Amino acid sequence: MVNTEVDTTLFGTDVSYEIGGRWLAYWTFLLRLMVGWWFFHAGITKLLESGVSYNASWFVAQEGLVLSPIMNLFQSGIPYGIVQFMIPVGETLIGLGLLVGCLVRLASFFGAFLMIFFVTTNRGWGHGFVNSDLMGLLLFVTMIVLAAGRIWGIDAILERTMFVQNNPWMRYLLG
Repeated sequence: MVNTEVDTTLFGTDVSYEIGGRWLAYWTFLLRLMVGWWFFHAGITKLLESGVSYNASWFVAQEGLVLSPIMNLFQSGIPYGIVQFMIPVGETLIGLGLLVGCLVRLASFFGAFLMIFFVTTNRGWGHGFVNSDLMGLLLFVTMIVLAAGRIWGIDAILERTMFVQNNPWMRYLLG
C-alpha cells in the first residue's frame, strides 16, 4: 500500500496530510462508476425515448440569462440539430467512457463542458447557486484531477502501450 503525504501552502497556511492509496483508489473508482452510470442512464433513456431527435428546446430557449445571446444561436436550423443530437449522444458516450474507464479525462472534460451549460441555464435556484448541476461539474473536475480511468479502467491498459509511451501527450486524454 502506498501512502502519499501532501505538503503544500494553501492561502498562506502550511497544510500537510496523508492520502491512503487504497481508500483513495476505492473512492475514485466508485465515483467514476456512479457518475458514469448517471450520464449513461440520462443519455440512453433520451435516445431510447426520442432517438436522435431529442427535444432540446428547454435547453436553448432561455431568456434573461448570461448565456442567452449564445444560446439564441442554437434555437433553429443546423445548430439546433447539433444540440438535439449531442445532448443524448454526448451524455451516453461520456457515461460509457466513464463506466469502462476509457478516455476518462477527455470524457470528463466534455461532461464538465456540458455541466457548465446546464449550470448556467438552470432556473431551479431554490438552494442558491449550489445545485445538482454544479455538483456534477465538480464531480467531473474531480475525475480529471484524480485521473480516475487509471484505476481498474481501460486507460490503465492503454497507458502501458508503446503508442502512449511514445506519445506522452496522450496521457492528458487518458486517466
